Amino acid sequence: MHGSHVVRVPEGAHQAKVFIFTSPTYIEAARSEPPRTISAQVLRIAVFTQGDEQKTVVNMGNPVAHAMVYYSQSPNYDVLIAAANEVADDIRSLVSAAPGEAVSVQTSPLRKEKHYNKYKGDGPARMMAKFRTWQKSQLLIEEDKAENFDAVIDRVVARIEAGEIADETFPHGWEKIAQIRVRDDAVFIGLTNPYIEDRMVQINSRFRGDDKTDLAPYPGVDHMAALPTDVLIIKEADKTVVLHYGQMWRMQLYFWDSGYRAFTANMNVPSKIANSIEDAIGPEE
Repeated sequence: MHGSHVVRVPEGAHQAKVFIFTSPTYIEAARSEPPRTISAQVLRIAVFTQGDEQKTVVNMGNPVAHAMVYYSQSPNYDVLIAAANEVADDIRSLVSAAPGEAVSVQTSPLRKEKHYNKYKGDGPARMMAKFRTWQKSQLLIEEDKAENFDAVIDRVVARIEAGEIADETFPHGWEKIAQIRVRDDAVFIGLTNPYIEDRMVQINSRFRGDDKTDLAPYPGVDHMAALPTDVLIIKEADKTVVLHYGQMWRMQLYFWDSGYRAFTANMNVPSKIANSIEDAIGPEE
């Protein structure tokens, strides 16, 4: 495990915590893949309370679905999907040690493997993400020489840690809740702040009238395995590059079941988040 974070749910109406970890076996299976695919290897478990009784629920970000997105062009696709399935089974086995009942629920949209392989979003909102695949959604923040890889990591982390954490309006600082050297040429940094947590809870809760009650007003807390948001520091060819994701692409991957109205009501949110990340860790002028 590389980090954990208590999620700030509005009014403290639910409890939620996210755990970020990796599987050495899975990382080794993906060793020959491009370093830009490391987001698929960062695993997440969310623990949260839900319903009037505030029952504790545990879920995971599905590593199989992520593998279908990131490794669709790999000649080792079948091997990597099998490795991701093993990781998913390992997570279920790990969680089964806790008291409770195993539950498997598939929520809409029901995506097929071919959809994940060419993932550009769902429905009309894919236009908002400009029909981008994950590769095109990795946006450049900074580049440097390959030999400066470690110095760039230190520089990015120092900028994050120097940022002031705000809790109402932008500019927000960013909190580093995980820093993972997945391999010698690839580092994952997981970020969060109060604003992104609020939006992630609210966007999915707003239009879930059947699930929302006075005692449990934010059913969207069940999407917290989408945290943290990714920053990647990659060494490739003769360069070190710092990347993050277009936030509309991430919203479509994790939150499309919120519905098209939720997307249109939050159209300015992805750019706010992306611009804030770039302002926080981009090159100093």
